[in-house]
This record gives sequence, structure tokens and C-alpha cells, in this order.
Amino acid sequence: MCLGVPMRVVEIEGDTAVAEITGVTRRISLQLVENVKVGDYVIVHAGFAIQVLDEAEALETIQLLQEFGVQAG
Repeated sequence: MCLGVPMRVVEIEGDTAVAEITGVTRRISLQLVENVKVGDYVIVHAGFAIQVLDEAEALETIQLLQEFGVQAG
């Protein structure tokens, strides 16, 4: 099963970024989304940001993942 995870972008360098969820960071590609800024939340799947989403939706999804015991990283 594949799962896209909301992550907050903390650093951008060209077409790549560092994104964070619950203290875990990953380098991700931004090649599939436009106009991403530091502080934005994105859905990450297989190392690629595939959608920008608003903070409230991201935090609600992160909370649900935690309630179901899904661990980041």
C-alpha cells in the first residue's frame, strides 16, 4: 500500500527541499509542484511533493495518522 504523507517544508534549494513531520526530516523533490515556499505543507509520496495543502488540513491528517499509529520515517 502506498501512502502520501503531509510534511512541512523547512528548507528549499532549487528543485529539492528538506521537509519535516514529527521531528523526522527527509530530502524531497519539488519537481511536480509549483510555488512551494518554506513553511508550506505538501503531500509527499515516494520522495516527491505531489500537492500543496493548507496547514489545517495537514495538521488534521497528521493527527489522524498518529491516532492510527502510523510512524514517520
